[in-house]
Amino acid sequence: MLDSAYIVSEKFLYSLARPFLFSIDPEAAHNLTLPALRRAASWGLTSSFTRPTDDPRTMMGITFPNPVGLAAGLDKDGAYIDGLATLGFGFIEVGTVTPRPQPGNPMPRMFRLPAAKAVINRMGFNNGGVDAFVANVQASRFYQNKEGVLGLNIGKNADTPIERAVDDYLICLQKVYPYASYVTVNISSPNTKNLRQLQGASELDGLLSRLKDAQQRLADQHKRYVPIALKIAPDIDQEQIQTIAQALLHHKMDAVIATNTTISREAVQGLKHAEETGGLSGAPVFESSNAVIRALKQEVGDALPIIGVGGILSGADAKAKIEAGASLVQLYTGLIYQGPALVRECAAALHGM
Repeated sequence: MLDSAYIVSEKFLYSLARPFLFSIDPEAAHNLTLPALRRAASWGLTSSFTRPTDDPRTMMGITFPNPVGLAAGLDKDGAYIDGLATLGFGFIEVGTVTPRPQPGNPMPRMFRLPAAKAVINRMGFNNGGVDAFVANVQASRFYQNKEGVLGLNIGKNADTPIERAVDDYLICLQKVYPYASYVTVNISSPNTKNLRQLQGASELDGLLSRLKDAQQRLADQHKRYVPIALKIAPDIDQEQIQTIAQALLHHKMDAVIATNTTISREAVQGLKHAEETGGLSGAPVFESSNAVIRALKQEVGDALPIIGVGGILSGADAKAKIEAGASLVQLYTGLIYQGPALVRECAAALHGM
């Protein structure tokens, strides 16, 4: 009952703030709310949020306080970890980070589709580079005090030729490895030219082979094994799913995150901004991501965990991801539409599953 009261209260408070946030540009709202959250957390004003459902799960050799995580993309530079940690997540994933700083794509590059409870973004891995990213992680109380599970998500620079993409991933892996609970390799953003090509059989085999070799060297160097997860797209067919699953199992990857945003516009045809280029997230990707999760689960069984992400806007949605075959879930766009109460709602819905 107490959790229910907190959820109702948090939903009400966000319902008051949302009209203002939705009245301004989405990226401007993003750049307003994260610093505000960081300040509120530093002043102790977010204490009402810090009541996550205690429901530990052990995956990849890591114990997650609860199965509800933050997806990468919200905090690309790892600058707001401490504020985000007050929202009750069982784990936090930040990034995607690239070896060198890059501005991303020209603005505007983020668009809301409220009628579909969706967002289209073509941010393009805008970030300050891996050195600044690592400095931010090191400076966070969350990291310093070992307060929870921290995933660090890595990618390639836009101007790095696709045939040399593995070099960028290896640079980032080496630099983030000492500070990560786990590392996510993002090969599925639609906003970096040709990136999804890395999901092809030969490209994926070469990438995973190099990453696993580097992981073993780094584990020996740091006397600590850090798991690596692969993040894949929803826009793949059964044959591609089988190819990816075989590669994941062959290279003994530690987890797979399904899925990233979609390039499909079938579910939003006719809506304002529907024709904008970029990745579509939110409710329209829910079923396609679930379909990928189900197909992956059939291929990999219990050999490696699946982290389900895409279109979770309620506790029932989170349950559907677990029922499809995910072991953990992640939120992003749902937070924009539902606010921080969504974290506790999903954690409560998954309790005991």
